[in-house]
Amino acid sequence: MKRLLTTLLLAAAAWTAPAQGRIETFTLRSDILGCEKSCSVYLPEGYDDTTDDYPVLYLLHGASGYHGDWAEKGNMARITDEAIAAGMALPMVVVMPDASGTGPNYTGDHMGYFNVPGWDYERFFFEEFMPAVEKNYRIRGDKRHRAISGLSMGGGGTAVYALRHPELFSSACPMSGLLESHGDPDENDFRRSVAANSPVEMVRDLTPEQAAAQRTVRWWVDCGDDDFLVMGNIRFFEAMREKGIPLQYRMRDGGHTWRYWQTVLNDVLTFVSIGFAEE
Repeated sequence: MKRLLTTLLLAAAAWTAPAQGRIETFTLRSDILGCEKSCSVYLPEGYDDTTDDYPVLYLLHGASGYHGDWAEKGNMARITDEAIAAGMALPMVVVMPDASGTGPNYTGDHMGYFNVPGWDYERFFFEEFMPAVEKNYRIRGDKRHRAISGLSMGGGGTAVYALRHPELFSSACPMSGLLESHGDPDENDFRRSVAANSPVEMVRDLTPEQAAAQRTVRWWVDCGDDDFLVMGNIRFFEAMREKGIPLQYRMRDGGHTWRYWQTVLNDVLTFVSIGFAEE
């Protein structure tokens, strides 16, 4: 009887398990940065068996992290597999770039998504990285089929990139985003770059024409009620509302943790998929 029960449970698990995508590493040589940079790329189940082109989500990591964080700490492959299998998300390519700093904790020089003296990361991202990724993979490289999201430092990068390039992204979804100056800007290049690229200030300074362009982006902002960055997210929400830019804002129970971001990722996948499907 025990053997029969075990067989039935294994069969049930095999029957209900979602198809699995895979993650690989893509590396390119950057003339702008003068070095090689790698990223992690999630390819949905069936990618290798078809010639179809796919929408793309750029998924950014946070400070003291690297391009493998979402796969290793965020369970993104499992969450994405399950969302696609449940019909809550479209099959998509997920690109996880690297904005790590030097040193064992990735917090040294060159950390962040913005340009700093001697390290033009933002220029690299748009002039070299995105074109190389979208050439190497079967990605539908238009605004409607391109979205961006990220956590903490990557949430700040998400907001700034979409604010500067609304023509490129159908959806932008900062999670627990670093959306205004935090800490002493004189401490290092990273903090100076955050202060100089505050999404809150950028929204407040939008012209009517620039605000109209932001209304072509579907915005989702999510931050836990116990997160130390919550007030910056609230101020971003207020600034967007004052400019008449629609956004979905979520505050739920939780803090600045991977457990929280895994919950948010599931919703983000659904949200960006709706944008991909809109006519």
